[in-house]
Amino acid sequence: MKACIQRSEVRGTVIAPSSKSYTIRGLMGAALARGESEIIRPLSSEDTEAAMSVLSKIGVRVRQEDDLWRVSGGNFHQPDTDLFCGDSAATLRFMTAICAIVPGKCRLTAGPSLSRRPVKPLIAALQQLGIKCAAPGGLPPVTVTGGGLKGGVAELPGDISSQFVSALLFLAPFAEESMIVRLTTPLESKPYVMMTLDCLQRFSVTVGFSPVLDQFEVVRQNYEPTKYEVEGDWSSASYFLALGALAGEVAVNNLNPASLQGDKIMINFLQDMGADIEVGQGSVTVRKSKLKALRTDLTDCIDLLPTVAVLAAIADGVSELTGIARARLKESDRVAAVKDGLIRMGISVTEERDKLTITGSKPRGAMIDCRGDHRLAMAFSVLGIAVGNTVIDDAECVAKTYPQFWDELKSIGGEVSYGQ
Repeated sequence: MKACIQRSEVRGTVIAPSSKSYTIRGLMGAALARGESEIIRPLSSEDTEAAMSVLSKIGVRVRQEDDLWRVSGGNFHQPDTDLFCGDSAATLRFMTAICAIVPGKCRLTAGPSLSRRPVKPLIAALQQLGIKCAAPGGLPPVTVTGGGLKGGVAELPGDISSQFVSALLFLAPFAEESMIVRLTTPLESKPYVMMTLDCLQRFSVTVGFSPVLDQFEVVRQNYEPTKYEVEGDWSSASYFLALGALAGEVAVNNLNPASLQGDKIMINFLQDMGADIEVGQGSVTVRKSKLKALRTDLTDCIDLLPTVAVLAAIADGVSELTGIARARLKESDRVAAVKDGLIRMGISVTEERDKLTITGSKPRGAMIDCRGDHRLAMAFSVLGIAVGNTVIDDAECVAKTYPQFWDELKSIGGEVSYGQ
């Protein structure tokens, strides 16, 4: 499906969807707790449904009610079929570790995008703990044979994916002896690991960790069922916050100003670029503004790369976005894809391995190949609203994390039509 976008003036209020990252973490915690947990205001999307589907195949029961999922966990069995994770990297990586305590053999498979994303460091770390697992070529599919988990030390790099660290932390409480996770390179995307630690704490699991998050220690303990409330998603909110700065006035509700989510820094980026922004209790409003260039490091908020890049395309001056090399390992090579999209819209961009230099000017509409990447589709639609005559290919890919995105965009005045 193609989304055809015309220049529009937007005005209104949207409700940020619930956090995908917290929803999936909540599902994992509830699955590991013996008894029934409640996940309140979860996100329903392709990624979270993939997580539910995989968990159901190993004995976890999820009953979906209005804005509430009741999850009965703690009693795993060997799956009858492959565990298909779709294109949810968090599901694949977290479940790769959790399958170490599932009886028998599990085979985790992935969709086309996720099948190109690395899992080798996690496999190597699990093997250090004596777990029998393999991923030919360091990519999915992954096979794991469950059994006893003695504990010990697992070492892995911290600069490829924070999800590898989170996966080990979910598993660690089941080790017979204490388990230590030690990082051989500095941790990137630290906020996501902090979100995992927060999730574990809510399920009564305590983790010891160093001040710089390069070593974690977990003793044997039990997950306890809980009522787990999911806050709004700052990553998804970023598109509408950026839209307000470029094309009108947008208020985004359901945002926690004290959130651990790294993408909350979107507020700071908008302020630094000179946007007219008002931060309230649970709501942020952004109004159309004359923006200036931004020089910033996105190491801990890598998913904001497309959003910040489209703002930089219109901002006065030259923006420099660094700390972005890991964005090449997402649903697409986001560094190359962002550059390609901006060049198509008439923007001068210089690409380096870990840096994009963007010279702001007056973009023009274009056909954007978002490469099936939900974050590219949403970010370039924001720029499309500001300049008009823009077509987003594979527009349905937003269902991965934000199924209501196009409806929300139209609800505040965005002119969007659809074609084949």
